[in-house]
Amino acid sequence: MQHTIVMTGASRGIGRVAAEHILRRSPYVHLLVVARGSSGARLAAELGAGGHAVSHVSADLGSLQSVRSATAEICDRLDGGELPPLRGFVGNAGVQYTNALTEGPDGFESTFAVNVLANHLFVRLLQARFSTPGRIVITTSDTHFGDLKHSLGMVPGPAWKSPDVLARTGAFHKPDTAAGGRTAYSTSKLAVIYLVHEYARRLPTGIDAVAYNPGFVPGTGLARNAGPVSRFAMRRILPVLTLTPLATSRDAAGRHLADVVLGTTQAPTGSYVDRSRADRSSEESYDERREGELWEAAERFTAALPPGRAHSQMTR
Repeated sequence: MQHTIVMTGASRGIGRVAAEHILRRSPYVHLLVVARGSSGARLAAELGAGGHAVSHVSADLGSLQSVRSATAEICDRLDGGELPPLRGFVGNAGVQYTNALTEGPDGFESTFAVNVLANHLFVRLLQARFSTPGRIVITTSDTHFGDLKHSLGMVPGPAWKSPDVLARTGAFHKPDTAAGGRTAYSTSKLAVIYLVHEYARRLPTGIDAVAYNPGFVPGTGLARNAGPVSRFAMRRILPVLTLTPLATSRDAAGRHLADVVLGTTQAPTGSYVDRSRADRSSEESYDERREGELWEAAERFTAALPPGRAHSQMTR
């Protein structure tokens, strides 16, 4: 049956590889890519070569208003029959800044806005359009463990605080440094897992939510905001680690992401998929109090639905 999968972060890195795998392996998929500005049309044309069904919608994921506009367009196209039924959302886009002081147009710290709030807004505004079985996959990171084994000492572990603090600039120690920016990143990826656990509790039966960890993948665009030395290391030096268990190649990570999206990897709702299999995430990532607090804060920050509709459509 023809169906639609909406995907962010498909223009480069593991997302591009995953998109190609999804289209090649599932001829019934209409892939709708979300990209900034005119890049979406070019990406859709490239992915659609060979007769694949691909379209695009423009959005700046750092702007909640832009996400709302993009989602409204998607819903209109679904309702009008231009797109086949919605069966998937892949929140693969992510950012990492060289500080924790970058503020987006809505007043939120930009790492938190893109990695957490944009995904939540997509999920909430699209949830009523999902057909079952449906699957939501959001990319996280093993930096949320906060130990040497998982981050190789390159990214500080998460420093959890009240979501009202995390959502604003300057939430971490030395916020004007790269370490502050990386702490914002690892903390945002812990937040992703918390929200996935909440989605598993709250989403209607038949719509699964899964967090996907690709592992350390050198050579992607994640370090594009880093300094020249870090960018050079990510492109030219660290890729050699993919020959060891310490890192994952871009091709392998993209293939694993496609496996999760298409259901090839068995992962019940609420799962954390580490590369190619469901596994336990960090002990810190299982905290129902934090999960509930983050849910309530994300609802306030995004105002995705009027209170009455939000309560009636998704209850704990």
